Amino acid sequence: MSDSAWAVVAAALIGALAGPLSVWISHQLQNRRAEQLDSARKKLLEKMLNRSEWKWRNLSILSHVIGADEETTKRLLLEIDARGSEDGQAKWGLVTRVGLPGEE
Repeated sequence: MSDSAWAVVAAALIGALAGPLSVWISHQLQNRRAEQLDSARKKLLEKMLNRSEWKWRNLSILSHVIGADEETTKRLLLEIDARGSEDGQAKWGLVTRVGLPGEE
């Protein structure tokens, strides 16, 4: 095979790999940013729920403060070991502070 044929093959291989590689890199960067955002949000939620003035906090306030929708906020709250109240209100507290139902 001539040098120019090898150059064409090399260019084709590079082109074939460049697309998927750039998609993978972009995906990795997006995941890293999402994980960093979730981590910052969880730290803020823990600070809010560890304040001595409140054992329970309204979900709407928690969502607003961390800049997330309610579903995302609930997921993050569960990840930091928080639970919702049992009285039908949209209030959340850390299990370490409010316990679990039926525990003494």
